Amino acid sequence: MITKALFKDDAYLTTCDAEVVAINDRGGVILNQTCFYATSGGQPGDTGFIERQDGSKIEVTATVNGETKNDFVHILAEGSPTLEIGEKIVLHIDWERRYKLMRMHTACHLLSVVCEYPITGAAVGENESRIDFDMREPPDKADITAKMMELVTQNHPIFTKMISESELDANPDLVKSKNVKPPRGVGDIRLVCIGDDSSVDSQPCGGTHVSETQEVGAIHIGKIEKKGKENRRFRIRFGEMPKQ
Repeated sequence: MITKALFKDDAYLTTCDAEVVAINDRGGVILNQTCFYATSGGQPGDTGFIERQDGSKIEVTATVNGETKNDFVHILAEGSPTLEIGEKIVLHIDWERRYKLMRMHTACHLLSVVCEYPITGAAVGENESRIDFDMREPPDKADITAKMMELVTQNHPIFTKMISESELDANPDLVKSKNVKPPRGVGDIRLVCIGDDSSVDSQPCGGTHVSETQEVGAIHIGKIEKKGKENRRFRIRFGEMPKQ
């Protein structure tokens, strides 16, 4: 069941009309289109609520993919009333939470620009995110913070574009993850680009991001942890770096 993913073209879309096209065997709701992002690539799925035609609201506690990346399943709060196939509803995102995730996801991309090592893992959070790098000796966290904040204050534009799988094969350095590769056989690859003409960065990503780096706001590296002989975990947090 293919759902039109409206967030791919407009990450700032907080509400949309939709129609119920299926209910899975666990009560998850599949719609013809959605502005809700589904958990993927380290970014949590959206939460919010469904507004029915009578004005009543049903809480959406999570959004996940179904059998493919084109399937979006909206998980309802336990005990919620059952929706009807063909029912027309309105989706409303928890925007405060989503916007934090957008800012944090962009911050993760900025860290990958400043710290040019293969990525072995990542997770985007509302107040703290982490990226694991394949490296032995990490640089000074204050220096990394300063370089990230320089990119933030330069206010580079952020945009997306599509490339073919063959174009990605011709530019393997676009993929920064050591363990996870972009999905194949689902069409063109979506790139998230930073800077005029991708001058700062360009990498495959299906997540939601802010439209310019300045929107990320103040961020800092809160901690760098050793997670193996050649694995270092960087924790990104909102706000200015605390004074030592």
